This record gives sequence, C-alpha cells and structure tokens, in this order.
Amino acid sequence: MTTLETTYAGFVAIVGKPNVGKSTLLNTMLGIKVAPISSKPQTTRRGVRGIFTWDNRQVVFVDTPGLHRAQDALGTFMNREVRNATEGVDVVLWVVDTRRPPADEDKDVVQLLGNLKNVPVYMIANKTDVAKYPDEAINLYKALYNPKRIYPLSALNNPQAVYALRDDLLQLMPEAPFYFPIDIRSDQPREQWASELIRESAMEALYQELPYAVAVKVNQWRDAKKKKDQPAYIQADIWVESANHRMIVLGKQGNMIKEIGQTARKQLEVFMQQKVFLDLQVVVHSNWREDLEALRELGYAS
Repeated sequence: MTTLETTYAGFVAIVGKPNVGKSTLLNTMLGIKVAPISSKPQTTRRGVRGIFTWDNRQVVFVDTPGLHRAQDALGTFMNREVRNATEGVDVVLWVVDTRRPPADEDKDVVQLLGNLKNVPVYMIANKTDVAKYPDEAINLYKALYNPKRIYPLSALNNPQAVYALRDDLLQLMPEAPFYFPIDIRSDQPREQWASELIRESAMEALYQELPYAVAVKVNQWRDAKKKKDQPAYIQADIWVESANHRMIVLGKQGNMIKEIGQTARKQLEVFMQQKVFLDLQVVVHSNWREDLEALRELGYAS
C-alpha cells in the first residue's frame, strides 16, 4: 500500500447471548487468540477489540460479553459494554447458536438490535456443524429479527467460511484512515490480555458456580532477560469471594492452582514466544462483584 492510496476502515460489533461463540469467531477472524474462550457462559466480561488489516482496508472488531439478565453489578457492567459497543459501528454481527431455538436472552438481543439506526445486521448462524436442525433454528431466529444477510458457519471448525465473512466485511468498510497501525491485532494492554488467559484457565478447571466468582488481576510484569537466560515474570492474583472458595481454587495440596497455572503458562508462552514464570496467588475479596471500587480495580468499571 502506498501512502497516497485511499484507505477504508470501520468498526464491527459482535453481539449475542452468552456462550454462542462470539469470542471464537473473533479469534478465527484474526488468526490469533485475543479473546478468552471457555465452554462456560459469560467468559467474556469486557469489550475486546481485535484489528484485521489487509492491503488498504481495516476492520476493527469489537467482541462483547453475552447479553444476559444481570444479577449483580458485574453483570450490569457487562450489559453496558454490549450496548456501548453497538454505538457508532458500521456493521453488527448477531451470533446465534443453531443447536437451540431462541431463548429469552435472544429476545433481549433482538430488542437491542431493534434500537439500531441505519446499521446493517448480519446473522451469524453458528455451530451448524453440530446442530441437528440448523435450517429450522435459523428460521426461528429470522422470525424474531430479519437480518440483512445470514451466514451459516462453524466458527470453531470451518475457518474458510469465517474468512469469507471477513472478506465481505472488508469490502463494506467506509473510506477512512486506519484507526490502528497495520501490525496491531488488539488494543488490549498486555496485563489485561494475560489476566483474561489466566481467568479462562481457571474457568475451565473449576466447576459449578465458582468460575463466575473468580477474577484475575496482574500486579507485576517483568520482561525476559535473554542475556541472563531469565524468563518473563508475571505475578497475578486470583480473586475469590470467600475463604471456602480460596481453598477450592488452591485444591488439595495445591493441585488445582498448579493445574490452572500450568495451563495458563503454556498459553502465555505460545503467544509470547518466550519462557514465562507465572506466580499466582489466591486472595479473598468478599463480594467483589457488587463492590464498585473492586470492579474499578479490575477494569470492569470506570
């Protein structure tokens, strides 16, 4: 691309109820992992921006938490993130799970879509590879809201379909200067990115309701020193709401926290392409999901 060439750039919001595959879609779009993923709903808690640049075109994707019926201050923050993400965007991707018919939370998403003004909405009919009746499910979702276009695909197992969607989105971007340098894939601070990877590992290892009472805060980050053959050092606290939760996260003889740390460290090393020493501590912050000061400290509130 020459400096005189016309550039095209814009924003695309990815919305839907929890656990429909929004973050997997974003990661596949980018070809790298910038958003946490988990088999458990509500893994994404804040808007995550991923940037894809090709030639003279750039798309800024905004992954959002799953829109849900909030039951605490954290949930209220997450829903606000969804609504804010749809303001001023050029396209909205509405992700639905074709394994199931629409639920109440899907209807809440549709209500949000109905408030959009002059923004095209594309339905991403996800998980068609494992759905028994994908066409019937698509028709049920379409009856709730008729999108501009429908893309049946599997964000996890059919990357070619995701790339085709990405190519279409590139062509839809308006004439504008690039919002980010061409080599940037996400605008997340590295500490936030690392904390989300650690929390993802914790959510997968833990069970029942405990994963939703867990947060992670990175406190220290020292870069690797190649001359001294020292790994990067990352110290993070895993927040829980009670002493009982702390014991569960630690596990018998520390086995659970060891498992969480090993899984997270391997991911960090893959993406950072260097050795990492990950120091995890489990600390109790009672009722942090309702504590605005705690939410601000974690970056979940302003």
